[in-house]
Amino acid sequence: MRRKAQLLDEPAGPRAGRVGSGPALRLLIAGDSAAAGVGVDCQDLALSGQLVSRLAQAFTVDWRLEATTGHTTRDTLARLGALPGPFDVVVTSLGVNDTTRATSARQFAARQAALMELLTGPLAARLVLVTSVPDMALFPALPQPLSWVLGQQSQRLDRSLATMLDRFPQAVHHRPQIPLDPAMAARDGYHPSALAYAHWAEGLARVIEGQARRI
Repeated sequence: MRRKAQLLDEPAGPRAGRVGSGPALRLLIAGDSAAAGVGVDCQDLALSGQLVSRLAQAFTVDWRLEATTGHTTRDTLARLGALPGPFDVVVTSLGVNDTTRATSARQFAARQAALMELLTGPLAARLVLVTSVPDMALFPALPQPLSWVLGQQSQRLDRSLATMLDRFPQAVHHRPQIPLDPAMAARDGYHPSALAYAHWAEGLARVIEGQARRI
């Protein structure tokens, strides 16, 4: 599958900035290729661009994107360890690469807990929106029986994630409401399209705006 996969580059565009008007909001988006926006041609159409655009209608958003194709939870934990904070809100997108690298549910929960300790401790996040591990059985590019196997494992990791997050009152286990439609997949059949990123960003923005007092 890796040999045959269509490899898409991370989109061009800024990975940090300040935009909008209203109360200050320090935002970090971190994680894997989906967080980085793979599947679209520019960051404006990716998760970061669409989320920041929505939040800028209500906040002055000081934002930063720290995401790389192929990153696992362990990679992200190492990357963010030296990052200066604080941040008010953090959005994470992780789990697909943990799934494909045969990370156990117990290992995944432990690494995610360490990441949460970092985000809510040294980086001082008051709200962490942890995107659920996507059901990989729904990825159009994956053939059977690989699709079923990875689907089962991704769901195991997500259940362990949800249980672990009960320990962190700052955390929200966020499941994007993305329609089951071929238009939601990028041309590689593996990453989100611009439409899928729009649905994801809209849901995140609603949660953040609804939690404004907490932030």
